[in-house]
Amino acid sequence: MAETFKSIVNIISAFAIPMFIVVFLGWGLIKKVKVYEVFVEGAKDGFNTAVKIIPFLVAMLFAIGIFRASGAMDVVVSLLSPLTNLIGMPADVLPLALLRPLSGSGSMGLMTELMKTNGPDSFIGVLASTMFGSTETTFYILAVYFGSVGIKNTRHALPAGLVADFFGMLGAVFIVRVLFSL
Repeated sequence: MAETFKSIVNIISAFAIPMFIVVFLGWGLIKKVKVYEVFVEGAKDGFNTAVKIIPFLVAMLFAIGIFRASGAMDVVVSLLSPLTNLIGMPADVLPLALLRPLSGSGSMGLMTELMKTNGPDSFIGVLASTMFGSTETTFYILAVYFGSVGIKNTRHALPAGLVADFFGMLGAVFIVRVLFSL
């Protein structure tokens, strides 16, 4: 069953992005949208947004740096590792799970370290990359994007984002365990 599931996932992943591109371009043509002009206009807006988010980005990266350098990450990992052992998640991956909602680049660095240490085809390597793709940088989005457009009341965005991240991490552990037949 795991081999069949793996084959289906490989087939879907090979065609997913090209299909999205074809669907979006086709939908634009059907609706008679000047796709290239709209794309260029969106790129201009994206550049302006990038300039606006720089102060929020610097503040977020500074806070993450302090959190890691202070040793707080190690304390949190040691406290939570008994829980992660119950669901079959190695303690090595826990820092990635904790940092992913905070920072994309920080979690990318942790994932790269895990890949170098354990190998990309190891259980930990596959779990780290699956977890990275299954979760979002929730706090980063709230701090940077919401801040850049002046949204101060995030209301349910934080709890919804964290719940999605939690289930993304659990889903990653489950899927990788199924694929590795553990």
